[in-house]
Amino acid sequence: MVPLIVAAPAAYAQPVVCNPLARNCADTGVVGAHRGTDTHITGIGMVETIDCNNSTLLVNGANNRINALGTCWGVTLQGNGHVVVADNIINDVTVYGWDQTVLYKNGAPLVWDRGRELGMTNRINRVPA
Repeated sequence: MVPLIVAAPAAYAQPVVCNPLARNCADTGVVGAHRGTDTHITGIGMVETIDCNNSTLLVNGANNRINALGTCWGVTLQGNGHVVVADNIINDVTVYGWDQTVLYKNGAPLVWDRGRELGMTNRINRVPA
């Protein structure tokens, strides 16, 4: 009789480390259903209606009014006085600056109000569709 030695193979795989706010993983994969390219709107007093196309909307400047149709992966505002009304936000709303308004009809995004952390007033709310 020959003794059998059974051993499990050693596991060397590292877990995938993801940062959902940056939408990337250590293996350079993208987290979630992000498709397309991000939409950048930079200006003062602009009025735009855009299709988010599952991408991130980044608004920079002052007093811009943006209607975001469809699904946004995330919305980020920098500056002051912006108003963004979005149909759906999946991942996050990040707001820097003051006197910013983000209203979204659907979704349960992480809300990160950097302005409020510094004592500035912003409005970020879910509203009826």
